[in-house]
Amino acid sequence: MATNFAPYQDTPELVRAMSPPAQSPRIASPRASIDRTRSTNIGTGALTSPNAQSYQQSNSSYFPPTNANQERVPWSSNTGFGNSGSRGDIDVFETRLGMRMDHEACLAYLLLPPAGGVLLLVLEHRSDYVRFHAWQSSLLFAFIFVVHIIFSWSSVISWILFVGDLGLIGLLTWHAYKDAETLDRYEVPFFGPLASSILDDE
Repeated sequence: MATNFAPYQDTPELVRAMSPPAQSPRIASPRASIDRTRSTNIGTGALTSPNAQSYQQSNSSYFPPTNANQERVPWSSNTGFGNSGSRGDIDVFETRLGMRMDHEACLAYLLLPPAGGVLLLVLEHRSDYVRFHAWQSSLLFAFIFVVHIIFSWSSVISWILFVGDLGLIGLLTWHAYKDAETLDRYEVPFFGPLASSILDDE
């Protein structure tokens, strides 16, 4: 085997370049921590990200929790009596005297007002609808009774007032019967709002 004695020859490479030493297993990469967190969430069944949690919290303000103990209204399955077309549903409303609410409200004007209204105020404490008509009858016809006394010296005026009383009794009795389907209050001027304010303060 021939030997090469040429000048300026590089010395043979004795040591090869070594690769950088491996990292210590104690130093964990950020990717490993993310993967470990994701695997933990998968095991527990909670795959929620911070964005998903904030979305759920923001939506909770638009959809409030349902209250299972909501107040029950004393109506039938329909929203109003006018839709059902049956006045028998008025029996749903309870009165102390055990009568239908519309019939009992009519008695406030048919039982010699204002005596009938005063009697219902004493006996009826459950139905606000009946008590409103009782208050209105008591206040209105008490005033009319005073007017009758003032004009008792004139028989003509007394008869005119008596006819007016009958017409007013008929009108108020018809509204007390008809408006029971919707619980509307037919208020005569001055005495109607006064009766409502007294009833609301009770």
